[in-house]
This record gives sequence, C-alpha cells and structure tokens, in this order.
Amino acid sequence: MRLDKWLKLSRLIKRRTIAQMACDQGRVFVNDRIAKAATTLKLADKIHIELGSRALTVEVAELPVKAPPAQDAANLYRMIEEIRRPREQYDPNEEDLWS
Repeated sequence: MRLDKWLKLSRLIKRRTIAQMACDQGRVFVNDRIAKAATTLKLADKIHIELGSRALTVEVAELPVKAPPAQDAANLYRMIEEIRRPREQYDPNEEDLWS
C-alpha cells in the first residue's frame, strides 16, 4: 500500500493531499530514509513524521484492504514515540500540516 494512502487511512494525517505534501517536503521517513508518497509500505516498517510542533514515530501493524472505520484506524499502527515541542522551538513560518 502507498505511504500517502496509509497515512490517510490511519488518520495520522487528515487528507491524502496533505500526506503527499509532507512527503514532498521531506518530512516523512520510512525506516530512517526520506520517503516519497508512492513508497510501498510493508508490515513492521517504521514511519517517522515531523510536522510543525509535533514529531511521531509509529510502526505499521496492519495494511488494510479497504478503509477501516474511524474507531479502528489506530489499530493500523503501534505508537513508538511522540514528541510535542513548544511552538518557540520550531520555525513559526512553517505550515502546520496537522491541522
């Protein structure tokens, strides 16, 4: 499954176009390598996302065949680490793609 589609289905990023933008800007890493939106994910891949004042690292737990219900979206990944920085610690001109 494509990275951008998985990010949207997992609801880590709200829209697929936003996921594509984050990948194009080099803010998404798969297994410690900068990832493009079309990167094919596999089970147990490690995804790191740096957006605005948040950074999180997750492990792919499921690759769904179809979109899961909202309450099951968190089952697609295992949270490894989440960092929330005060707004002063990142560039205030940077677009916050989490919103």
